[in-house]
Amino acid sequence: MKLKAFFAFIAFAIAVPAAAQTNPLRIGFIPVLGTSQIFVADQLGLLKAAGFAARFTNFESGPVMIQALASGTLDVYVGGVAPLAVARSKGVEVKVVAATAIEEMTVTVGGKFAPYFKQGASSADAFRAFHGASGKAARMATQPPGSVPHTTLVHWLDEVAHVPKADYEIVTMGIDATQQALLAGAVDGSTLREPAITVSEQRDPRIKVVAYGAEMFRDQPGTVVAVSGAFLAKNPDGVQKLVDAVVQATNVIQKEPQKAVPAIEAALGKGIVDEATILKSLSSPASKFTADPRIIIESTREMQAYQVKIGTLDKEYPLEGLFDPSFYVKATAGK
Repeated sequence: MKLKAFFAFIAFAIAVPAAAQTNPLRIGFIPVLGTSQIFVADQLGLLKAAGFAARFTNFESGPVMIQALASGTLDVYVGGVAPLAVARSKGVEVKVVAATAIEEMTVTVGGKFAPYFKQGASSADAFRAFHGASGKAARMATQPPGSVPHTTLVHWLDEVAHVPKADYEIVTMGIDATQQALLAGAVDGSTLREPAITVSEQRDPRIKVVAYGAEMFRDQPGTVVAVSGAFLAKNPDGVQKLVDAVVQATNVIQKEPQKAVPAIEAALGKGIVDEATILKSLSSPASKFTADPRIIIESTREMQAYQVKIGTLDKEYPLEGLFDPSFYVKATAGK
């Protein structure tokens, strides 16, 4: 009888479809709208259909997430591309297999600073006038040196707006703290991404975006999906299914944004941001979704060169081997 039961169990186990057997997928992300695809893919069942049980961990910046990736506690990195080349040069095996968004960053200023950005006046004039009136340089909040937000802010200040260094001070902090500091008036401006931009403007209508991503850094490389070398080596078919899911989720966000909203609200809204706000942020000029990693290869190279120039990177690291667009190409073949 026991033997019969044993064989019956074996027969049942063999009969279970492979798709029903899920493997844990450890995903790290930063809480910005550019990471939306991974949550949409999860809530729509695309990751489960691919055989994954997703486990998400929130990080305050890409450089911090790199540490977890290097320790082997993450399979998937969904964050800024800038820290990845450095990590790879230091022996962290990682591959960028998809993009999620470009030109997401903005320069957003608070209510006391915004009136100085007048039509016909340059941004440098606004900083100069604010300094003269307040007696202090404008405090600009962003993420740590080496991150995409920090790099694009410095590039905009120095290379685009040509703001004298005496007229600004950069203060670094985490993503959530940046938004909170701007709303509290603890800083005068900051780098913000959606949905923080829309939320901040709703809470304080005086807050104003004074530069969008394309102006800050052309083809600004933003959020990407990268996988650890160990995960890729063990499960290349799984990586393909992951990229397939990201591409499908990107299409949903672009063509049926209302369908994507519940997943994004659940992951990024934290019970504070409602679905109407999420939907509005998806149509923001700061929201440019794309899954094609080829778009950002050259701009990533340019960003590295600029990081060397400003001293946040010791040298340019080779990008050869960092990007693998083949999964995206296969996912979009014939479409």
